[in-house]
Amino acid sequence: MLTLLHLLSSVALLVWGTHIVRTGIMRVYGSDLRRILSVSIHRKWQAFIAGIGVTALVQSSNATALLTISFVSQGLISLSPGLVILLGADVGTALMARVLTFDLSWLSPLLILFGVMTFLSQRKSRVGQMGRVAIGLGLILQALQLIVAAAEPIAQASAVQVVFSSLASDVILALLIGALFAIVSYSSLAAVLLTATLAATGMVSLYIALSIVIGSNLGSGFLALMSSRGQGAVSRRLVLGSLLFKAIGCLLVLPWIGALSEWIKPYPLRTAEVVIYFHVVYNLLRCLLMLPFVAPMARLTTWLIPNDLSVDAPLAPRYLDTSALDTPSLALSNTVRETLRLGDVIGQMLNGFNEVMKGDPHKKREVSHLEDEVDMLFGAIKLYLARIEQDELSEEDSRRWAEIIDTVVNLEQAGDIIERMTSDVSSKSLIARRSFSAEGAIELNTQHARLVKNLDLAMSVFLTGDVDNAKRLRRAKHRFRLHSQRYSHAHVDRLHQQDVQSLETSSLHMGLLADMTRLNSLFGAVAYYVLEVNDDERAD
Repeated sequence: MLTLLHLLSSVALLVWGTHIVRTGIMRVYGSDLRRILSVSIHRKWQAFIAGIGVTALVQSSNATALLTISFVSQGLISLSPGLVILLGADVGTALMARVLTFDLSWLSPLLILFGVMTFLSQRKSRVGQMGRVAIGLGLILQALQLIVAAAEPIAQASAVQVVFSSLASDVILALLIGALFAIVSYSSLAAVLLTATLAATGMVSLYIALSIVIGSNLGSGFLALMSSRGQGAVSRRLVLGSLLFKAIGCLLVLPWIGALSEWIKPYPLRTAEVVIYFHVVYNLLRCLLMLPFVAPMARLTTWLIPNDLSVDAPLAPRYLDTSALDTPSLALSNTVRETLRLGDVIGQMLNGFNEVMKGDPHKKREVSHLEDEVDMLFGAIKLYLARIEQDELSEEDSRRWAEIIDTVVNLEQAGDIIERMTSDVSSKSLIARRSFSAEGAIELNTQHARLVKNLDLAMSVFLTGDVDNAKRLRRAKHRFRLHSQRYSHAHVDRLHQQDVQSLETSSLHMGLLADMTRLNSLFGAVAYYVLEVNDDERAD
């Protein structure tokens, strides 16, 4: 029992090592890897090599798939180049399996020692994150040694030999085992490395080991398919095409596995190396064979998965790419883009409110719908920010994180205020058939125009951090408050003159002026972040 526990813990260490390498590389070079993928789509061979290179760095074809899915879903690359990148990713993960099975046992303690020292001393720097990668590589090499040591006594147990001997002729079960382990470990690389190690200890025959390798490739396809849940139709077409390519390769090679294993047996080759080289050659030949059929596969998946026609599609966040969470600075950039979109929705609500003030009652429903979108985007951005590892953020990024969350909170509150203002105008003015006085209508329209202008300026300051525009926004905020006071006094003067329209709409008029002032304060809060940063820099 203790030996089995050692084996399972060694497998867990292998999976954890690949995870650490992937996240470390993504945090340091995530934006660069995205740039490489985005500029390598013009020629098929460039996209293929880019898929190989990116996967070799991040140690996971699934991570490359997530990057590619995000590009395809945002329309940055089309379906066919995305399929080519995923074919290259399959070759990249096979090549890394070969590299990691070299006898590098002497390197493991050095990598772990160097990685721990570097990571603890410079945790938030790029050098510190490369130390994290070194720790992951060291753990992978150490885990492979532990798996070999733990598997040898288990392989000698009669009960275990009976269990694995039952797999001798059950290819389908071997395929399922390989697929299941790739899904559970979140990596076909870990599944193949474990299979090679078990085959070297004699726990599984060569025939079954090769079948498990094919199954692990299928498992990575199903893993990418599960990762695309909730994505658009184009993203699901991409992962479906990749899975179909894997399934075709499986059907082509599976009938020859038995003959291949029998042909190899007479040669004095190490079983583990045979498994690894089979994985490399199988993926290389399969992917090269499938390259000419990328365009037909794209057309097939487009036919199988039609375009989304859901009316709620615009409500989905567009830029909150979960694959960017391993690169905090990139994830923050995504939230900035989504926050700007949130600001656009607030602008649309202001325009709808203005139409209601002009007498269009149908715009009230549109404003309510937009407020639902504001709530949805606010929740999505908030949860996305919560998933960013704040311990990995630099001081500047930590400040930006706080600025983003405060800005989206302010915009969400602004949406609530605008919806309430719209409802008040609709119920107390349009339905009650009461209209503002000519002077009062001009005052409200003037303040509305200033609000729209200040919102646009606030979003510009939020995006660029320009100090001069931040000062302009602060001055505009103060002027807006002074205009509100002046208009309130003017309204009281009209009440003193017994203006009938002013008397009928007095409560609504004063309430709108107060709400507009609150809105302007929420928009103007962006300026103070920029000015505080500027003051801190000058103080330093």
